[in-house]
Amino acid sequence: MRNARKVLSLFLVLSLLLGVFAAGGTSFAAGPDVRNVIVLVADGCGSTHTTLARWYQGQPLTLDGMVTGGVITHSADSMITDSAPAATAFATGYKSDTKFISVLPAVIDVPHVQSVSDNDKYRPVASVLEAAKLAGKSTGLVATSNIQHATPACYSAHWPNRNDYNEIAEQQVYEDIDVVFGGGRQYLLPVHKGGKRTDGADLINELKYRGYKIVDNTADIKKFDGTKVWGLFADDALAYDMDRDPAKEPSLAEMTQKAIEILSKNKKGFFLFIEGSKVDWASHANDPIGVISDVLAFDRAVKTAVDFAKKDGHTLVIAFSDHGNGGMSIGSMESNKNYDTLKPSQVVDPLKKAKLTGEGLEAKLNADRSNIAEVMAAYYGITDLTEQEIQAIKEAKPGSLNYAVGPMISKRSMIGWTTNGHCGEDLFLYAYGPQKPAGLLDNTQIAKHIAAAMGLDLAKTSKTLFTPAEAFKTLSAEVTVDKSDPENPVIKVQKGHTTMTLKTSTDIAVFNGKTYILNGPSLLITVKNKAGEITHERAYVPQQAVDLFAGQVKKAA
Repeated sequence: MRNARKVLSLFLVLSLLLGVFAAGGTSFAAGPDVRNVIVLVADGCGSTHTTLARWYQGQPLTLDGMVTGGVITHSADSMITDSAPAATAFATGYKSDTKFISVLPAVIDVPHVQSVSDNDKYRPVASVLEAAKLAGKSTGLVATSNIQHATPACYSAHWPNRNDYNEIAEQQVYEDIDVVFGGGRQYLLPVHKGGKRTDGADLINELKYRGYKIVDNTADIKKFDGTKVWGLFADDALAYDMDRDPAKEPSLAEMTQKAIEILSKNKKGFFLFIEGSKVDWASHANDPIGVISDVLAFDRAVKTAVDFAKKDGHTLVIAFSDHGNGGMSIGSMESNKNYDTLKPSQVVDPLKKAKLTGEGLEAKLNADRSNIAEVMAAYYGITDLTEQEIQAIKEAKPGSLNYAVGPMISKRSMIGWTTNGHCGEDLFLYAYGPQKPAGLLDNTQIAKHIAAAMGLDLAKTSKTLFTPAEAFKTLSAEVTVDKSDPENPVIKVQKGHTTMTLKTSTDIAVFNGKTYILNGPSLLITVKNKAGEITHERAYVPQQAVDLFAGQVKKAA
């Protein structure tokens, strides 16, 4: 009996110690190593969005079986986050400001956010994708928006303005990402080739020169069997899943499947980011059909990722949303008197009549919009339009019809909305696989958890990729920035007859006439005020450039 008590006491002590260590958050539960991580984000998706999609589908979502906790979403400067600082947080582990793409904040207005020195404001910080790439893993980006949009941009670029798609596109091209699927072709082409670039650069030609295959339709993506590809399926964003032409635009699940197929060829593993982008856009428009369309498309992509993870055994899948949007509710002012007897059919049946989203509906209207009644009856099952509703459709600007018809079908299905903007609530966290996160996490903890699970060092990666250009001065070299071509600034480093030039936003260094490819783009982070005056400017270069210059200076000595 005495021995039994000793054994029991020892067991309790060991259990207590293990509990203490686990509570410290410094170790993971024993299990398979994490070789691959797949992150999926349904932009602007709250719990009502998934609830409605489940009712509409009539069966559980893949996401339903993956709930492990919640996500706190605020940014450094607002209780309700913009997509850019939200993605900066879960891509890099740092809070940031509205519109900031993976650079440190300049303003902190929210309690408990880590302070930043004046010298570090706007400083670029590495993403888990960049850390994975430096570790020898393959990397991929997939989105249904233009690929330069805020969320995918935060994994692949660094800039204080999310709307500068030309700058973000250039940085992405020179990031050497293995697989990129989405929209945004126009930001890679110069104006004279039908694009949006005013710097004259043809980045699609640059991608081809670097060995990438460019595909632009579903058949070509399916038959691709290489390792480096950009799929550009639209000039800007892809269509909602309900509206898309399946021959021209692959589904999110198809893009996910192909990306995994390509990236998993690397025995060292991979990091893949996937975004269901337009759940957010539908929410801004208060369009429940767009929400349902793309939440269900997102859920099918999650299933694709989880199916791979189940077979692989070394893949961690994490899914979540960056923020709420629209204040969507099942129940509205229309259900005030009968909410406690509301039948699913009263909500779902009007929604089931829709064959297109509001965006897709626009192409069915004639030029003078004289066929509104016929179109709404045929594609939405609405035959009781009011004069006010007809007028709203007539007056809707091109590209914004979902803002007009979304509220109409919401009213008829008793779906409520409180805003056309983002919301600040906590959101669900979903995960599957080894070392999956659990509990209520701040969004910055997602990046830190992924880095720890994959054995990556984000701080070290930031130092490797973003060394202040002043470091050249420690070698007694002169550093200047040539802005004679304002859209293509060049960092110049010189000591005696030793000269290096680094074209900003690219990974190209020319050293004494010889071209080198660095492990990341050189950056000139420039901030202007409303008057167009520069208020902050600082250059950052990969440490590799400094080491290369130092080595040549040493040889010349």
